[in-house]
Formats: sequence, structure tokens, C-alpha cells
Amino acid sequence: MKILDDRQIRQKIKRLAIEILERHFGEPEIILAGLNNNGVEFAQLLLAELRPIAPPGMTLTPTRIRLNPANPLEYPPAIDLPAEKLRDKPVIIVDDVANTGRTIFYAVQPLLDVIPRQVEVAVLVDRKHKSFPIKADYVGLSLYTTMRDDIDVQIRGAGEMAVYLR
Repeated sequence: MKILDDRQIRQKIKRLAIEILERHFGEPEIILAGLNNNGVEFAQLLLAELRPIAPPGMTLTPTRIRLNPANPLEYPPAIDLPAEKLRDKPVIIVDDVANTGRTIFYAVQPLLDVIPRQVEVAVLVDRKHKSFPIKADYVGLSLYTTMRDDIDVQIRGAGEMAVYLR
């Protein structure tokens, strides 16, 4: 069942971009750290909305956090930016879906080597059955589901974007 269509996703991305700028008014730089593939794609969509409305002088820096969501201990999570570039800056971890919170929980690990000014989380879909102490700060859609339900976010590629509940 389709729960978000292309128009709704674009509308939510615009709203999230405005919320991010409102909370970070006056910041010289914001770092958007996308998780793996869909998180990076979602971060790029957010950046595309943020750039035209960001105040002059604000730098929007994209990066990637790499980890294995199925087995986060298989190899250490890593962020593409050097640690010194994160120091005293707001970092927003971006993913398409927050399920149990485990992936985002482990994504914070590379940020422990530096002291960012603030760490926040932005997701397109936030499922409300967390097993880890993670709260999304920017949410496109909050959804109560069963553990057996699957959320399929289609935001990569040339076709229309959509989110399905399966």
C-alpha cells in the first residue's frame, strides 16, 4: 500500500528543510551526514531544498556515514569527513526510515571521536517502536506499525518517489 506519493514526499522535504534552517538560524555551517545509500539520497534531496533558501554565508556540507545495518559490528562505522571538520558544528544524521533505532544508534559512533556542537536526526519515515534510545528531530511522517510490516522507500533513480507499507 502506497503511503506517500512523489508530491507528498517533495512537500515533506521542503517542510523539513525549513525546520532545519529555523533551528539553525545563524549557524555558519550545517553538516548533513547521510546513512549508506537511501540516507545519502535523502540528504541530497534535503540539500537541494536547503541551498536556495539558506542565508548567505551558511555552508551546507554533505557527507556519508558507512555501516552495515544488518550487522553494525561487522566493521566499524565510518564517516567520510575528517573528525576535525565536525568539531563544534551541528551534525544532522539523515536516513530514510528510523525503525528500531539501531542503525542510527551505531551511526553516532564515529562522532564520538570529536565533539560536535549538536547531533540531530532527520528521517523521512519514523516508525514508533524503538529498541534503542534514538529520537528523530526532523520527521516527514510518523507511523505506528507492527514489527512484521516493512517500509519500502523509493527515492533513488529516475522514477517517481514513493513510500510503501508492505
